[in-house]
Amino acid sequence: MNNAAQELRERLNTITDMHIAIGLLHWDQQTYMPKGGIAMRAETIATLSNIAHRMSTDTDMLRMIDAVSDRFDTDTDDGALARLARRNFERATRLPAELVTDLARTTALAEPAWVEARSRGEWNTFAPHLFRIVELQKQVADSYGYTTHPYDALLDEYEPGATKAQLETMFDELKHAIVPLVRDITAKSDSATERARPLYNSFDEAKQEAFGRDVITRFGYDWNCGRQDLTVHPFCISFTSRDVRITTRFDKDFLQPALFSTMHEAGHAMYEQGINPTYARTPLGSGVSMGVHESQSRLWENLVGRSRAFWTYFYPRLQSVFPDAIGDVDFETFYRAVNTVAPSLIRVEADEVTYNLHTLLRFEIEVALLDGTLTIAELPEAWNAKMKEYLGVAPTSEADGALQDIHWSGGMFAYFPTYTIGNVLAVQLFDAAMTAHPTIMDEAARGEFTSLHSWLTSNIYQFGSKYEPQDLIERATGSRLNTAPYIRYLREKFGELYEL
Repeated sequence: MNNAAQELRERLNTITDMHIAIGLLHWDQQTYMPKGGIAMRAETIATLSNIAHRMSTDTDMLRMIDAVSDRFDTDTDDGALARLARRNFERATRLPAELVTDLARTTALAEPAWVEARSRGEWNTFAPHLFRIVELQKQVADSYGYTTHPYDALLDEYEPGATKAQLETMFDELKHAIVPLVRDITAKSDSATERARPLYNSFDEAKQEAFGRDVITRFGYDWNCGRQDLTVHPFCISFTSRDVRITTRFDKDFLQPALFSTMHEAGHAMYEQGINPTYARTPLGSGVSMGVHESQSRLWENLVGRSRAFWTYFYPRLQSVFPDAIGDVDFETFYRAVNTVAPSLIRVEADEVTYNLHTLLRFEIEVALLDGTLTIAELPEAWNAKMKEYLGVAPTSEADGALQDIHWSGGMFAYFPTYTIGNVLAVQLFDAAMTAHPTIMDEAARGEFTSLHSWLTSNIYQFGSKYEPQDLIERATGSRLNTAPYIRYLREKFGELYEL
């Protein structure tokens, strides 16, 4: 290896190791850490974040990047590493170290405050933390700089190259198609509550866990390089491709949350596990964007996990696990239950058709908070009003409303739209995989997923962050983000299910 490239990699290895340590502290905080450790944990995370930031922004780092950039084309691994390192350097040098430290400390304290507030449904417990986070996010956006709106600066962290204006176009296209589809579906005479009834019964949590483990093992999740734990809000965290952990949560009276969150997080995890191991401990060794990442979680959760082919294989097995709950429920009834369309309060439990209205709501609220047209005190009322406008339902508790997601407590502003980007990209990628391997769904009906997993590994996973997000998608599918295939998918699938 070239000496300049080796020097840069060694520096990036150290910085990445710092972020791995920070990530491990976050994982521990959200799973096993005692409450008494919160304050000191926040200080530890703040210290490590400050050290990593300083190492990422000193003059030696720029010298190393320049040396590699001069010697390698961006199509090579070393050239791509230098390009990504330069992007990270330029963004990091715009952030004052004090701001990085303050944000790390603030979010470390806000996350447990959110957990407490959500458990009690008390907005005022969390509101002061969110107020501080929003103020810091405004400072971050100002530090990065932007042309049109501060949202663009924050969005670039999760979806490089995307803009608020592009999101607005995407959401407009989806609203134009989805709102009439929801209206047509809800006009049908059958009751959504009755349709989803098979999912509500007594489901032993240990048996739910075992069934979910079997499902994602067949998908391709490598347990030698991962584990699953419990948390309030399911997430996936990757330290390296050889240590990718997922979490879930159980509801003993409702089958859906644990099963589909397990599939969702496994989609994230298999992406990380499939990255070229030579990229480990460098910026190349993670998913290229959250939109592409969400395309994997949504693909495995929905296009596979809610498909007729999937349940052809797994439903008899699920019946054998829960004979008292669903033993007398026929296949078609259960299949329609897991694909019930009904406006609901909780995003993570939303059906495929209404899901994007949940992300649209959050996108609009984030924009309003950043440009000052909405205050923290006004947020719950605005949330409820938008829920009523878009979905026809409104929460009676803040726990089911503005407190339901963990993202804002972690400072993750501009993240929510990536779920919808992921929904759109998931169909594009799945269509491309089906073109390459037309037997994918036949294999799924036999509980086999090797062809799909292998295609995704070859075309998405292995590249990590080597390519820009839209370049990666174009390489895999032949086009950049396009809502048309996703809209077609929704109309065809739910048109058949609801006899529209």
